[in-house]
Order: sequence, then C-alpha cells, then structure tokens
Amino acid sequence: MTKFKWQKEMYMEFIKKLNFDENGLIPAVIQDERSSRVLTLCYMNKEALEKTLKEKQIYVFRRSKGRIMLKGETSGCVQSVRQMFVDCGDNSLLFKVGQTRAACHKGYFSCYFRRVNKRGEIVVEEDRIFDPGEVYK
Repeated sequence: MTKFKWQKEMYMEFIKKLNFDENGLIPAVIQDERSSRVLTLCYMNKEALEKTLKEKQIYVFRRSKGRIMLKGETSGCVQSVRQMFVDCGDNSLLFKVGQTRAACHKGYFSCYFRRVNKRGEIVVEEDRIFDPGEVYK
C-alpha cells in the first residue's frame, strides 16, 4: 500500500475539527496494517498529530514525561502511517501502520500480549521479540 499523503493545509483544517480533551489530548488506536492487530493506545496533542501527518510516522504525547516523542525513537521500532480514520464524534483516531519489529516497550509485537483467562489470571500469549533491558539502557 502507498504511504499516507496530505498537504499541510489539508491536515491543519482537519485538526481544527477534532475534539481534544480538557488536557489538549485525543486518544489514538494504533493498528498493524498487515495483521490488523491492535498494537497500542496512545494520546496525541495537536503538535504530535501535526508531526505525525507531516512526517508519516507516529508521534505521541508521553503524559508521564510531558513531551512529544516519535514512537520507537529509542528502540528503532517506528510506525509508518498507512491510513488514518476518525470516529463518528471526532473524539478519537485510528491509525493503520507499517510496524517495524515490535510496538511494545516490553519487547512484544503488540502491547496487548496478555490475555485474561476465565479465572481472571493474566496469561502471556506471545513470545518477546526483543529484550527491553538491551534496548532501553
């Protein structure tokens, strides 16, 4: 599939229509284009969304650090934007991406690698792709 393309004027108008919360954030679901697996849920402020649309890679607002960052800036596991969707209330976004290696900072392909079984126990459902201790030194 071809990369996502928009001109700056187009995405600036689009961003004005979105309903950011009281903290200036909007949730964004990130989904792998090939497998359709949900990779993660993140938050974007206007600046992160503008950078995402301009550079065609996912930028997020890290609430814990109070800053914008490129998803995968430390690990190299970047997410290239292929398609973008907006929900019916302009309250959240869905990005279909080309995922490099793994999306989860714990070394798994998806942040949703744990399943809750019928007894309420958490079960790891997949193998780690990389060792986070080696990547995040």
